[in-house]
Amino acid sequence: MRFILLVLLFTSFTINAQTPTDLSYYLPQTTTYNSEIPTPESIIGHQVGEWHITHDKLVYYMQALAQASDRIHIENRGTTFEGRPLLLLTITSPENHTNIETIRTAHIASTESNTVTIEKMPIVVYQGFSIHGNEASGSNAALLVAYYLAAAESSDVKNLLDNTVILFDPSYNPDGLQRFAYWANTNKSKHLNPDSNDREYDEVWPGGRTNHYWFDMNRDWLPVQLPESKVRIKSFHKWLPNILTDHHEMGTNSTFFFQPGIPSRTHPLTPKLNQELTKSIGNYHAKALDKIGSLYYTEENFDDFYYGKGSTFPDINGSIGILFEQGSSRGHLQESVNGILTFPFTIRNQFTAALSTLEAGLNMRKDILQYQHDFYKNARAEANKESGKAIVFGDSKDAAKTYHLAEILKRHQIEFHELKSDYNTNGKQFKKGYSYVVPKNQKNTRLINAMFEKRTKFQDSLFYDVSAWTFPLAFGLDYQEDTSTSIAGNKVENLQMQTGFVTAKSNYAYLMEWHEYYAPKALNKILSSGLRAKVGMKQFSMNGKSYDYGTILIPVQNQNKSTEALYKYLQTIAKESHLQIDAVTTGLTEGIDLGSSQFRALTQPKVALIVGEGIRSYDAGEIWHVFDQRYDMRITKLDTRNLDRSDLSRYNTIIMPSGSLDKSATENLKQWTKNGGTLIAYRDALRWLDRNEFVKFKFKKSELTAKDIIFEERGDFRGAQVIGGAIFEAKQDRSHPINFGYKNDNIALFRNNTMFLIPDKQSYNNPIQYTKNPLLSGYISKRNLDSLALSVPFKVKRYNSGKVIAFTDNTNFRAFWYGTNKLLMNAVFFRRTM
Repeated sequence: MRFILLVLLFTSFTINAQTPTDLSYYLPQTTTYNSEIPTPESIIGHQVGEWHITHDKLVYYMQALAQASDRIHIENRGTTFEGRPLLLLTITSPENHTNIETIRTAHIASTESNTVTIEKMPIVVYQGFSIHGNEASGSNAALLVAYYLAAAESSDVKNLLDNTVILFDPSYNPDGLQRFAYWANTNKSKHLNPDSNDREYDEVWPGGRTNHYWFDMNRDWLPVQLPESKVRIKSFHKWLPNILTDHHEMGTNSTFFFQPGIPSRTHPLTPKLNQELTKSIGNYHAKALDKIGSLYYTEENFDDFYYGKGSTFPDINGSIGILFEQGSSRGHLQESVNGILTFPFTIRNQFTAALSTLEAGLNMRKDILQYQHDFYKNARAEANKESGKAIVFGDSKDAAKTYHLAEILKRHQIEFHELKSDYNTNGKQFKKGYSYVVPKNQKNTRLINAMFEKRTKFQDSLFYDVSAWTFPLAFGLDYQEDTSTSIAGNKVENLQMQTGFVTAKSNYAYLMEWHEYYAPKALNKILSSGLRAKVGMKQFSMNGKSYDYGTILIPVQNQNKSTEALYKYLQTIAKESHLQIDAVTTGLTEGIDLGSSQFRALTQPKVALIVGEGIRSYDAGEIWHVFDQRYDMRITKLDTRNLDRSDLSRYNTIIMPSGSLDKSATENLKQWTKNGGTLIAYRDALRWLDRNEFVKFKFKKSELTAKDIIFEERGDFRGAQVIGGAIFEAKQDRSHPINFGYKNDNIALFRNNTMFLIPDKQSYNNPIQYTKNPLLSGYISKRNLDSLALSVPFKVKRYNSGKVIAFTDNTNFRAFWYGTNKLLMNAVFFRRTM
């Protein structure tokens, strides 16, 4: 009998789940709705929650609403990598729309004055959905929220719109949303199946979470490297919203989470009042979710530490960031420990939280407006104490890296200046035109502190994400804090990259230093055009100039271009790559002459990247992006499904991101390497290499023993041994080809794993080695720090005629670690010299 009841209960859930859910399931019934406003179904052709909304249909509906409603203005701020529009809707009362620029300028002015009148000021709320494309209940709920705000006719809604400006971002991640909707919809059955083993709930690699290049865009709010982030951050700083919401999903067996997160895991630069207000807003979420009977929790699991996340970035900018996490159906309905979880149910919770945010904002309007005003007033007081102080950063050999950090400052409306003249301090040389000066006494001084600080002491030892992101270290730049603003020149208004050039036309040879960030882009174009080039293995000088390890030599004679054509071609390359190419008239130098065997011939890299099941998509996407977008280099993506039978002979370099392969694919890759190929392997791929007798590594081992740790504390105990992401110092042997192009003897490396390689007995085989006290910024347990000290993050291993180049750390992390991109490029271009 019990079995029969369970079957009947299961069947009733299934039948109900297949029945289209109309608007009455979601919308408040305490108001009438304007019949002139199109419903979602009238535009997209189905009820919300019946199918997963595709981005194109989402766009059509938002455009239809904007056309029908005088409460909505829509703008297209740009496009994704795949060309999809990045929409922003401004939703407020018609009266506010007629004065919208006056409202905006008054709102910004309130953050820049010592007094403010907030009685009649609208609160500004930025609502954004589904930055992870496969967490789709957010963007599907956006259909309902936008309709409600456009069509509801109650006096409460009109009062809300009179006192609120809503910046409405229906899809933070259009490319990922489209990818996931395709998957969920093409695998949907007529008779919905909640079995978690069904194909509908097991996305094909890489899944819809990420954008086109497989980046987690909810880590890019501070670095701002992706097109979606660039327009979003521009909108943020244009308005400085008081509240910003970020709608996510989590595991199917979870309920609903809203912030605040774990109190001890809040960044110390975030004011305590921020968290108190977040908690007060949370009371509105609790009340709303109680009303519809939805389970929820708060102040657990998630944190507010890394300022690169959507719910934390606002906190360092005078706003209140709020994270929502809904247990995910990952399709149309799925079994969970809380019963059958339907897609409409997840959408309703997101919709409910969106409305409770607006209710909280309206009722707490004065307190929140006052908080933002006081945030910047207090920040100005802090900045005044720093009057006359500045941070200087740069690289005297690499203007491009310096430019790209300045570019981020510009996006965050941080003021900076040219360097008045060359400046030396604490053994660091800052060159005019290659350095910038950031005065501390300015509006966004707290954001400056967040970007430049080095922090090694923490209240908690567990982190949801990275614990360090010091930007000049990530860019591999020299920097000095607490310098004087007296070294500053003109304020930079129109930031531009250096103009590349060739010094003259030569009948003999050209030399290109390897320090500039875009030197690999230039070399690739040279080699791909069939021109001969060589790399200098030693230092030399000529014409009063010193040339470092890795200088590129392009002879004039015996090339496939005439002297004149070569000159013009190199001019084009120099301009496109923003670097200088020197013309020389003789082969005689002080040091190795240009005809020396110490100049090694280079061959065109033919590079493939292993992708697919078994490979970490983030790592693979970062490598694809750096080749495709930064260096304009063609790279073939080899899927693991076909790797056992792929003809690898057309490549001389294959990159294996963190991951592992099956036996047949491994054997094919082994044979290719034996025949002379270069395999570049990252992170967990080293353990795969070791297990499969490809090449052997010596790893440091240590036992983790819990003493006086109770059962309840076991998770925190193990979590404290995780390196979530910190920055460490290593020394470099600059004569080794892996370090060509670096001017300093030390390098900052990002690390988020506990793989520790034992150094080789021969010191010259350890061209990069962690220092004895390597921690620069971030959290690491003492046990792991002891293991990391003097270990090595890089190895080169022979394998018959080929070789394996191994990195324990990610050199391309999240697109903003410019400082270590060249390590990968060196492995690619100089593979035969190692």
